[in-house]
Amino acid sequence: MPAYQIRTPTTALPQGVVMAASPGTLHSPQQLAEEATRKRELRLLKNREAARECRRKKKEYVKCLENRVAVLENQNKTLIEELKALKDLYCHKAE
Repeated sequence: MPAYQIRTPTTALPQGVVMAASPGTLHSPQQLAEEATRKRELRLLKNREAARECRRKKKEYVKCLENRVAVLENQNKTLIEELKALKDLYCHKAE
C-alpha cells in the first residue's frame, strides 16, 4: 500500500482541508530505486528470520518425536517382558 504525503495546496481550499499526493509524484527515479532496494532487503531479512524460526521449530518437533519414540520403545519392551512372564505363569498353571 503506497504511503501518502500531505502537501500544501496550490489552489485555495477551505481551512483545514489538505491535498494528498502519491509517493510517485514526489520521488525521483533514483529515490524509487533506493526504496525498492530497501523494501527488497527488508523482505529478504524477514524471510531469513522466518526460515530460521521454521528450522528451529522443526528441530524442536523432531527432538520431541525422538523422545516419544524412546518412551514408546521402553514401554513396548516392558510390555513384552510382562507378556512373557504372564505366558510362563499360565503355562506353569496349566501343567
